[in-house]
Amino acid sequence: MNALPAKRHWRTWLFLWIGLPFFALVGLAKAAPDLVPAWKAHGGSGVTGTYTALRESCGRRSCSYYGDWKAADGSSSRTDVLLYDDPDSLRVGGTVEALDSGSSDGVFATGGGYTYLIVTGFALGGLAAAVAWPVFLWRTWRSSRLRRASSLEPAGATEATDRLRAEEERAPAGLRAGSG
Repeated sequence: MNALPAKRHWRTWLFLWIGLPFFALVGLAKAAPDLVPAWKAHGGSGVTGTYTALRESCGRRSCSYYGDWKAADGSSSRTDVLLYDDPDSLRVGGTVEALDSGSSDGVFATGGGYTYLIVTGFALGGLAAAVAWPVFLWRTWRSSRLRRASSLEPAGATEATDRLRAEEERAPAGLRAGSG
């Protein structure tokens, strides 16, 4: 017996019920809210201020800085925010000029970076997954329904029905069944 259909079914199930909804959720819930602020910061829009790094959180490949931000004119401040696009030279206790463009989680270093591209990619991926998920579910449901219906027909019934329809179409109009 071939194990390929079983593997394909398992992979399809995992993709449809876990993969696509996960990507849709992450892309739409996490990236989409920061899409406009990231692009505003990339364009230089927002309130300029000074960011002071108070703590560092490192993962496998990179470190993130959390700290306080204060507007240059003193009109507003934020505490314990993430610094996006942080410069390589930044260390705990260091300061850098940053823009508050409305992101709920942090501020953006004015030196620039590529966060806007990453956020855009995740948001578009989430949108694509959110659109593709119901389409794939519908196609999977439809194909399983068609397979189930064809497996209920007796062997050769489909071919015989197709032959009868073709013969009926070739018959003169007066001789067709039900033309009375």
